[in-house]
Amino acid sequence: MHEFLVHTDGLTVGYRGVPLIRDITLQVRRGEILTLIGPNGAGKSTILKSIIRQLMPLGGTVYLDGRDMSGMHERAIAQRLSVLMTDRSRPELMTCGEVAAAGRYPYTGRLGILSAADRAKVHEAMALVHAEALYDRSFDEISDGQRQRVLLARAICQEPEVIVLDEPTSFLDIHYKAELLTILKRLVREKQIALILSLHEIDLAQKISDRIVCIRSHAVDRCGTPEEIFSGGYLERLYGMTAGSFDEHYGGIELAAVPGPPRVFVIGGGGSGIPVYRRLQRQGIPFAAGILHENDLDCPAARALAAQVITEQAWQPVRPQTIAQAKAVIDHCAQVLCCVPAFGPLNDCNRLLAEYAGSRLTAVTDST
Repeated sequence: MHEFLVHTDGLTVGYRGVPLIRDITLQVRRGEILTLIGPNGAGKSTILKSIIRQLMPLGGTVYLDGRDMSGMHERAIAQRLSVLMTDRSRPELMTCGEVAAAGRYPYTGRLGILSAADRAKVHEAMALVHAEALYDRSFDEISDGQRQRVLLARAICQEPEVIVLDEPTSFLDIHYKAELLTILKRLVREKQIALILSLHEIDLAQKISDRIVCIRSHAVDRCGTPEEIFSGGYLERLYGMTAGSFDEHYGGIELAAVPGPPRVFVIGGGGSGIPVYRRLQRQGIPFAAGILHENDLDCPAARALAAQVITEQAWQPVRPQTIAQAKAVIDHCAQVLCCVPAFGPLNDCNRLLAEYAGSRLTAVTDST
């Protein structure tokens, strides 16, 4: 048994003999999730198709548990590696149970007749993805999310050691995305399967992956843990973001701040100001936010959306000069919005700002 269940050595991929990405090194262990991310057209799907031999590599080697896959029979590969690709598979005149049962064909004879043991595997896989109720339904009549579950059941029926998925959350709403990724995570943990997938949703990649491979400009740009990838503003550089920003801690995208001097001052903190920041940004109103400690929940959104942010160092008392700075900004604002439901010793400085605002102060509640 080798350390890496799947690894590549000097892999070169492309189309019609023209290299797209050269010298690719990927490594994934049992019980590990490896995710490919990067801009559209960077080559993520091309790499996956070359690993599963849907596209023939232009150079290098793909190893499956130490064996060169180019020398393995298709049936031997199918018994150890299963695939779920992006394209909307629509088998005609087949029930969901029949679609899932196709995963047993690497183990059946030439006639493809399922034994009782094979059928038991199919039912087990359908139960694992919560699709038992779909067994007798036509595959054409179910939703995209349900189709993904059935196709995943088909992949599980192969009893693979590796599952390769290309954009498995495409076409799915938030409910089915969360459900599918939860199922995949459980499969990896309980059955020690190696999972190789590509994702457009980088927030999901951050949450599900053990390691992430970043593809940019037809090259492997970086490989590491989510903590290594989601730091130092790297994601914004990877995707060439020129407008807005990406919050590396919470995995969210914020649009660009409205330019211009602040017309509104927002008193927030503890997450209370974030909905107001976003509302003002949508309305095209430049605003200032404060006073926020640098470790406050509001601070990342404020820095992304506000024209000006008044901050204090984390865990430190608010200095008189910081309060004076905030008051000077308030002097030039037509309105002050207070999102804080109550004041205490830790945010007493903002009570002082609310009192200073006088008639310009408007209290903001969840419904306003």
